[in-house]
Amino acid sequence: MKWVVLTAAIIAEVSGSLALKAAVENPWWYIWVAIGYSIAIVLLDRGLRLGLPLGVAYGIWAATGVALTALLAAAIFGEPLTGLMGLGIVFIMGGVLLVELGSHPQKNEQEVT
Repeated sequence: MKWVVLTAAIIAEVSGSLALKAAVENPWWYIWVAIGYSIAIVLLDRGLRLGLPLGVAYGIWAATGVALTALLAAAIFGEPLTGLMGLGIVFIMGGVLLVELGSHPQKNEQEVT
């Protein structure tokens, strides 16, 4: 359940960010900016309460938000998406994976008791 909540938090944050771009032309979108970011924070809090470690939850939330926002801004608003940006997204994904893998304690097969 904690991963579903984190996914919903990411979607809310990305929608708030995209609404921020839309609000440049139509200020009514600022209402959704506030709603999207508020929902994102509440859901991130819920994910933490369900047991997600802060470093993992925030890392995945922020990094995935950056990557999705860049991809969707290119698709929706025609913003540029360069090869260098794509490489950055790959590095973001790699970094998040390393944080997730590093968050689990390693088992020492030669434990001494």
